[in-house]
Amino acid sequence: MASHSNTTLVAHIDCPGGGQVWIDDATLYIAHMSAPHGTTVVDVADPHHPRMLATIDIPQGWHSHKVRVANGVMLVNHEKLGQSGDADFGGGLGIYDVSRPGEPKPITKWRTAGRGVHRYDFDGRYAYISPTAEGYVGNIMMILDLADPAKPVEVGRWWMPGQWKAGGEHDPSGAYLGSPRCHHPLRMGDRLYVSYWHHGMFILDISDMARPTIVAAHIHTSPAFPHPTHTCLPIPRPLKGRKIMVVADEDVAKLNPAPPSFAWIYDITVEQLPVPIATFQVPGLDVDGSPQPPMSGCHQPSERLNGTVIPFAWFAQGLRLVDIADPFAPKEVGHYLPDPPEAGQRVSSNDVTIDDRGLIYLVDRVRGVDIIETSVFA
Repeated sequence: MASHSNTTLVAHIDCPGGGQVWIDDATLYIAHMSAPHGTTVVDVADPHHPRMLATIDIPQGWHSHKVRVANGVMLVNHEKLGQSGDADFGGGLGIYDVSRPGEPKPITKWRTAGRGVHRYDFDGRYAYISPTAEGYVGNIMMILDLADPAKPVEVGRWWMPGQWKAGGEHDPSGAYLGSPRCHHPLRMGDRLYVSYWHHGMFILDISDMARPTIVAAHIHTSPAFPHPTHTCLPIPRPLKGRKIMVVADEDVAKLNPAPPSFAWIYDITVEQLPVPIATFQVPGLDVDGSPQPPMSGCHQPSERLNGTVIPFAWFAQGLRLVDIADPFAPKEVGHYLPDPPEAGQRVSSNDVTIDDRGLIYLVDRVRGVDIIETSVFA
C-alpha cells in the first residue's frame, strides 16, 4: 500500500522500467531494464510537466540499464542478457553527444569482450567501469580516458587476484562465493571505492591511474551476511570528526536464505582498516530474522548527496531517506512508497538521484519514474 512521510509526489513519468536515473541541468536520463528500450531523455525544467525529448533503442538479448552524463557526453552500458542476442552488437559502452539533449548523437562505441559493462562512474573526463575482459574471470575494474570521446583510451585496470585466468591465476576464495566480480567503482579524490559482489569491497589508490594499488583489501561480510556488496559510497565531508563510507548490500543473489539486506556505515578514518560502526534497516522490515523473498530490502543509495540525508532505493520499500549526521546512529527521516506498477506486483525501486533543486528522482525497475520533493533536506 502506498505511503509517504515528509515527501510529496510532484509528477510521475509513465515509461518502461529502469535500472538508473541521472540528472544533468534540467534533463533527466532514464536507462531501462529491457530491450527494445534503451535510454529515454526527458526535459524536467518544469518538474510538474515532464516532457519526453528522445529515446534510444537496444537490440533484443542486450540491455542498457545504466546511464551517466557529464560535459555534454552521455555513456550508456551495453551488457548481454542470457545467451540470445546479436553477437555482432557486442558489449561495451555507447558514447553519445548530448550537448543538445533532444538530439542525442552517437559518437562511438567502446567494445569489450564477454558480456560487456555493468556499472560505472563518470566525471566528464574519466570513466571508472566494470567490464568483462578477454582472459579474465568475471568483471574487473578499468579506467578509460575520454578526453576525446571519439577515441576512448584505457589508462589503467585492476582486478582481484585470481581473476586473470590467462595469466595463470587461480581464485583462492573457493566456489562458495562464486567468481570474483567487480560491480561498481566510485571515485572520490585519488581513491576508488570498489564493490566486488560476494567478495566484498576494496579501496584503491589511483593517484597513478596506470597503476592502481590496494589501500584496503577484501573487506567482506559473506558468508555471515549472504548478500552481495552493491555500492561503496564515500561521504565527502567528515561526520563527528570521522571519515565515513556507506555500503549498500543488494537484496538479490543470496548465498543462502536470509532476511532482507541492509546498509552498513563504515568508519574509514584509518582507511587501511575500515570498521563497521552501524547498520540501517527499514523499520519493521526484518522482524525476527526470518528469510524473505529477494528484492525486499536494500539496493542503491543516491550517488549525489544533499547534506547528511541519503536517499535510498530500497526495492519493495520504495524511497527511504536516511540521515547519517550521527553515523553511529543512522535514522529514517522520510519515505515515499509508490503504488505498485501493476496489479499483483510489488514496488521495485531500483535507483535514485537528486538535482540542484532538491528534487528526488526514483525509478521502478518495472515501470515509471516518480519525481518527489521532500522537506528534510537542509
